[in-house]
Amino acid sequence: MSDDRAERIAGFIEALRVTPGSKVRLDRDFDPRHKAGLKKRDAAGLLRTGVDLLAEYQERLAAQNTYGVLLCLQALDAGGKDGTIRHVMSGVNPQGVRVSSFKVPSDEELGHDYLWRYAQRLPARGEIAIFNRSHYEEVLVVRVHPELLARQRLPESARGPGVWKRRYREINDWERHLEDSGFKVVKILLNLSKEEQRVRFLKRIDLPEKNWKFSAADIRERRHWDDYQRAFSKMLSATSTQWAPWYVVPADRKWFARLCTAAILVHTLMDIDPQYPQLPEADRKELLVAKRDLEREAPVGLPADPYTARHSSARDERTPGRRAGK
Repeated sequence: MSDDRAERIAGFIEALRVTPGSKVRLDRDFDPRHKAGLKKRDAAGLLRTGVDLLAEYQERLAAQNTYGVLLCLQALDAGGKDGTIRHVMSGVNPQGVRVSSFKVPSDEELGHDYLWRYAQRLPARGEIAIFNRSHYEEVLVVRVHPELLARQRLPESARGPGVWKRRYREINDWERHLEDSGFKVVKILLNLSKEEQRVRFLKRIDLPEKNWKFSAADIRERRHWDDYQRAFSKMLSATSTQWAPWYVVPADRKWFARLCTAAILVHTLMDIDPQYPQLPEADRKELLVAKRDLEREAPVGLPADPYTARHSSARDERTPGRRAGK
């Protein structure tokens, strides 16, 4: 990390990182209401700083065109994934970001291996891809609802008791392959409490403009709360690795979840430290020739290079003595 700000950000998010190899129990190890001593009134400015840094590093990522970033967001219903994406990515160039939401798999997708549909939406070099739900659905919702596993047309030998352990290994290997190929995998679980989910569901029912967000299926899934907590805990224990660690972000306070997500993503980009390409000397000479040609076209009375003139004047204003000709 070449940016001094990286160390401060790393310290802020370290408590959220799942130590590789550790045995996690989600309800014991991570507090959904944790806020690191921050207050909401201070978070807006910090989030703006994070968004600005993200925009800066995203531009460098695209210019270097060597690395890509995959952000996986997991959460239970009403966990705040959509709002987090909207706020955290508000300052980036949309041409360099792609968001994919994964719903019930189609017949075509069920005709392939379980990672196939996710592989179709991976980022290209220079891009950030966001998975709103991700390949981890295959060890979460599919584990909680075994009938979904039966729909995947697996041979009988692949449906035995070791299926989850095998999938953890396959996912880890896949993410290691992505890392080795220059694609950083960032994994965030937005950790919502059961009570906060209840409150958010009621708000979706009470406010007409939010009714469209609510589904009876949300209540049916809520009945499996304990099953999901166990599935999350096993997933975090088995798939937080050195090359693709999990971060468990407290999600009861939306403002804190957004701030943490921005910090984690910025930390990843700072760790990559993408650089603007340096042109070969021959290309630099061509630029200078083009610059002279363009300067000669300047209308009478106007600066030959308005950009240079404007920024030179601004530097003079900031430098004591320059305006007086000293």
